[in-house]
Amino acid sequence: MSTRGERVRRVGWWAALGVASLLTVMCVCLLFAAIRNDGAISAQLGTANATVDSVAFDRTIIHFETPDGIVHSPANGVLYPDGLAAGQLVRIEYDASDPELARVAGRSAALTLLPLGSFVFFTWLVAGPLLWWIRRVDKRARVEESVAV
Repeated sequence: MSTRGERVRRVGWWAALGVASLLTVMCVCLLFAAIRNDGAISAQLGTANATVDSVAFDRTIIHFETPDGIVHSPANGVLYPDGLAAGQLVRIEYDASDPELARVAGRSAALTLLPLGSFVFFTWLVAGPLLWWIRRVDKRARVEESVAV
């Protein structure tokens, strides 16, 4: 029969493993989403000059005109906006079949590798020692329990 402490350690170990694994899977999915978006843009490539309207933590809003004369402003902002400032004129590439999907020209999903890779690395840098420590404490408790009995 397991003790309360053993159950708590087991749940903690599985929780730490689950959170680290979930974060890793989310990062991999983000990478594949960026690659898919780049593929969609490259498949029906349109280019334009866009004006940066606003730069915020979660998105950079732009507006641009397509050859048919319609002005578009992607609700989710532009992909790979690093270094842009409000009022700046920037060259963009967009999916001609869906102008809501736009990226800064010359940038690609490769730019997501460093931040996502770093996030996964630091996640496991924290989770690995935590998992090891929980296992070590659990083994020590089992040895002490067997000696006491």
